[in-house]
Amino acid sequence: MKLTLDKIREFGNIELLAKQMVEGFITGLHRSPFHGFSVEFAEHRLYNSGESTRHIDWKVFAKTDKLFIKRYEEETNLRCQILIDVSSSMYYPKETKGKLTFSVLAAAALAYMLQRQRDAVSIATFEDEILEHTACKSTTIHLHQLFVLLQKLLDAESNLKKTSATAVLHEIAEKIHRRSLVVIFSDMFENMEDPQELFGALQHLKHQRHEVLLFHVMDKQTEQEFNFDNRPYEFIDLETGEKVRLQPNQVQETYKKHIDDFYKDLKMKCGQYKIDFIEVDIAQPFEDILYAYMVKRAKMR
Repeated sequence: MKLTLDKIREFGNIELLAKQMVEGFITGLHRSPFHGFSVEFAEHRLYNSGESTRHIDWKVFAKTDKLFIKRYEEETNLRCQILIDVSSSMYYPKETKGKLTFSVLAAAALAYMLQRQRDAVSIATFEDEILEHTACKSTTIHLHQLFVLLQKLLDAESNLKKTSATAVLHEIAEKIHRRSLVVIFSDMFENMEDPQELFGALQHLKHQRHEVLLFHVMDKQTEQEFNFDNRPYEFIDLETGEKVRLQPNQVQETYKKHIDDFYKDLKMKCGQYKIDFIEVDIAQPFEDILYAYMVKRAKMR
């Protein structure tokens, strides 16, 4: 049985659903797709007589005529920062809160999988600013607290809030002081006429040496293709409440060009910055999207 958005909402309990999914298919991968930063250089210390000479820094010895040992910081556990856009546009379509529902369940599954690997996970939610930002921990108690937070998101109602991913990404880049995996769930609907500031915020994360994954979450049929029956509609801006009456064929061509240009630019910039760009169409079964990505990651290691 394929897991659709309707089935996710019918099931209701995010914690149980995430655990079932992880046990069912993520742990079936032969290798972890998320272990990345094994060892990093930390500092030098003086060599003590009788120690192994394996980690002596001979370049330093040539310059100083003193023996120094390279000390390393064992990065056995990954640190992962999950960012979830909870602005009003993420509650589309209204009947299923589809984009938010996908993001919440995907975040829950990733958090559970990472905690099983003893990796530290943090979740931040944002609209035009960061709303909640948890500590980055790997304990079972912390994971349960993350599930409680995610469940509240799933049960919440939209409150006409705009997004400011640009400001939030810059803030996160400055707050995270250790190299981390940053996973973003968002439709990135922000200042689409001039997205250069948004692209600069993504680049800021990469400049800080973080690995970045962007799950670009959309309802492709309506938000990208603008595929509606050709009859009068009243369209409502989910972030402002502004309403406009028109027939889809009056604006479809212009709308599609505008959204396609933004989408192509976003995807191209992610490629340039070496950001993993994951296309999410919420009409597709959940497992197909997430599992295909996990397999891809596993093969890259």
